[in-house]
Amino acid sequence: MEQQTKNVIIVGGGFAGIQLAKKLAKDDRFHITLVDINNYHFFPPLLYQVATAFIEASNISYPFRRMFQDQENIRFYMGALQMVNPEENTIVTSTGTLEYDYLVLSLGTETNYFGMENVKNNSVPMKNITDALHLRNHLLLTMEKAVRSQEREEKRKLLNIVIAGGGPTGVEIAGMLAEMGHYVKMKEYPEIKDLSAHIHLIDAAPSLLGPMSTTAQVEAAKVLKKLGVRIQLNTAVKDYVNGEVVLGDGSTIPTNALIWTSGVIGREVPGLPAEAIGKGRRILVNEHNAVVGTHNIFSIGDICLQTTDKNFPNGHPQLAQVAIQQGELLAKNFKRLVSKEALVPFSYNDKGSMAIISKFKAVADLPKFSFKGLFAWLIWLFIHIIPIAGYRNKVKLALNWFWSFITNNPTLRLIIRSERKQ
Repeated sequence: MEQQTKNVIIVGGGFAGIQLAKKLAKDDRFHITLVDINNYHFFPPLLYQVATAFIEASNISYPFRRMFQDQENIRFYMGALQMVNPEENTIVTSTGTLEYDYLVLSLGTETNYFGMENVKNNSVPMKNITDALHLRNHLLLTMEKAVRSQEREEKRKLLNIVIAGGGPTGVEIAGMLAEMGHYVKMKEYPEIKDLSAHIHLIDAAPSLLGPMSTTAQVEAAKVLKKLGVRIQLNTAVKDYVNGEVVLGDGSTIPTNALIWTSGVIGREVPGLPAEAIGKGRRILVNEHNAVVGTHNIFSIGDICLQTTDKNFPNGHPQLAQVAIQQGELLAKNFKRLVSKEALVPFSYNDKGSMAIISKFKAVADLPKFSFKGLFAWLIWLFIHIIPIAGYRNKVKLALNWFWSFITNNPTLRLIIRSERKQ
């Protein structure tokens, strides 16, 4: 008897979704439909370099249709998920309704503003390519306003940049802005005396890079302070009103740029059982990444919360490696499902974490030891080139990095705005 092809819908083309699709490619037992609101995959760890005009957005992006152009069993469908109908085995998207045998939710997360509407409406997040390009334009336009300003207080406000969140993204963007403020200011903004002294890094925790080692935390604070970044710890951003960031201690910082990297929350998925939604709006899954209360819906990556791994009883960290490993195992388990074999439970192999702080300065935490400095920086560069989609993108990124690092003068400071509303 001929085996029926299983329709697998993957919602979300991030690390988890892409890994799953790749591992099921060329297996004619599955027909894969990848659904995403964008028509491209991108590499989130380098968004801050796009936002600071250090690399181009195209260096870290790759079209889905080109990625899978040689895979006969994979199709791309552009649309935003609006609802899941578990009883009917369908999903409703902004562009149509699709049927599935197996549904995989790998939508990732969105920015969490913790109920602060003013912050949500007026700050600049760092979650996707659109955010990064918007931030780049916003910072460059603000710099031009600062150059023209004749009033001291107005100029100070325009030069102030407040970064909320002392995790890897906050640390990396603070270091990049401080370094570029030093080198680029001398060459292109002689009207501005000192840009790095206007960068404020705020975090409610007692240290930067909270999940990392003490070695990494101390090094990050030391390097950023040397670059002139003003670090305020044990302090939360409470509001952003009339061009002023309001802190938990009552103090304020006048600024035209609040960069929000303080937290994430799972994307909303209407239609799932209420018992399947856990802390941080993450989707609760079992040891095989099956969604609680369902029989043919799975979730992988940042949006899922799995507490069955004995080494991570409170859930896995929302890192690329977790997403990649979950995608790989789910592909194997789908093949086991159709072959009527026992499924393998997920167990995360922690390979460590890294963060770049500035030029030649990075920190790395491996499972058994931590290190910092130039060697960590070189390893960081190497590790972040490998996952970039497309050989041409890897080469372009390497060349862009090489030129920018030796000249301290990247040439991507273009303010590009659409004059028409689409």
